[in-house]
Amino acid sequence: MGIHINPSILSADFADLAGELSRISSADMAHVDVMDNHFVPNLTFGPPVVERIRDVSPIPLDAHLMIEDPDTWAPVYAEIGCESVTFHAEAAAAPVRLARELRRLGARASIAVRPGTPIEPLIDLLPEFDQVLVMTVEPGFGGQKFLDVCLPKIRRMRNAISEAGLDVMLQVDGGVSASTIDRAVDAGANVLVAGSAVYGADDADAAIASLRTAAERAQRD
Repeated sequence: MGIHINPSILSADFADLAGELSRISSADMAHVDVMDNHFVPNLTFGPPVVERIRDVSPIPLDAHLMIEDPDTWAPVYAEIGCESVTFHAEAAAAPVRLARELRRLGARASIAVRPGTPIEPLIDLLPEFDQVLVMTVEPGFGGQKFLDVCLPKIRRMRNAISEAGLDVMLQVDGGVSASTIDRAVDAGANVLVAGSAVYGADDADAAIASLRTAAERAQRD
């Protein structure tokens, strides 16, 4: 499976989101962190702002919903045009039903787990999802340090996907940078979310290219 680099706009300048999105036009998707100040202790934006982001973004949107009651709200993000919608296993009441609804609406269905949440309950449900996100920091804030203790979990999930013969993307989010991306890819991740590593660079597209090269090298090795 190919490498995907999805920069997180959580590290962007919110006063100029259109301009900040144009800086990452070489990325595969823009990762949009939706937080409700309940599921995580931070507040970002809701459907009206994400819909406007979708209108001006040169690349598809990867919406990561760190919210309570995704069963109600996740379909809204599919309806406004997010190409991929991720909800948390810890928050969803009926994850299979929700994944099927997202797919019905034309979005990729993705499920996420916090660092402390086991992945084993998801293994039998893998055919229902297009992507699994293993968080490598505690969700809620950007700029955190990559948690190496999550690497065995990423490896177990990659093994489960491979053994089932499924075309499921494996995403990591949190602390991804030039110094950590090789470990994440070596463990089996192929979708990398990077925030400050991209938006902290003078040339965001060059940072994306550098991360992609490092990830592809790690995947070959």
